[in-house]
Amino acid sequence: KVEFNTIVCNSAIRACETNGCWEKAVQLCNVMAQHNLEMDTITFSAAISACEKASEWQHAMHLFSTMAQREVNANTITFSAAINACEKSGAWQAALQLLTTMTQYCCKALISSISFNAAIRACQTSGEWQKALQLVSMMTHSKVAAYTYSGLGASHG
Repeated sequence: KVEFNTIVCNSAIRACETNGCWEKAVQLCNVMAQHNLEMDTITFSAAISACEKASEWQHAMHLFSTMAQREVNANTITFSAAINACEKSGAWQAALQLLTTMTQYCCKALISSISFNAAIRACQTSGEWQKALQLVSMMTHSKVAAYTYSGLGASHG
């Protein structure tokens, strides 16, 4: 018999993420909460990544909010998945909010060019090229390692 615990649930959520079953990943998080199982960074990162792959940015943001309410620390993977979910849906304001949170409060040392680029793409997708240029400047000033980014100029014209 398999014990119902955090490790088993995290594995199931990762399987959901891998197989494009974001609804099941969210349901598993709800079941974990109902059974008072510990939900850790791995739990939330996998569930947020599942939502990201399905472009379900609102569900990703809800999970991210729940993570904060439960005082579970986010890491670069968590932030990047949430920002990518926003980027895929053109939710540039939410992407910028996440990037701001990441840089100001918890993960300044962990911020990556991947997170910046996802936020830049979210702005680009929504035609917010001026915000995208501000992010490029912010990225340069924060000394984030440069990551090749192409296509910035394609969004305005």
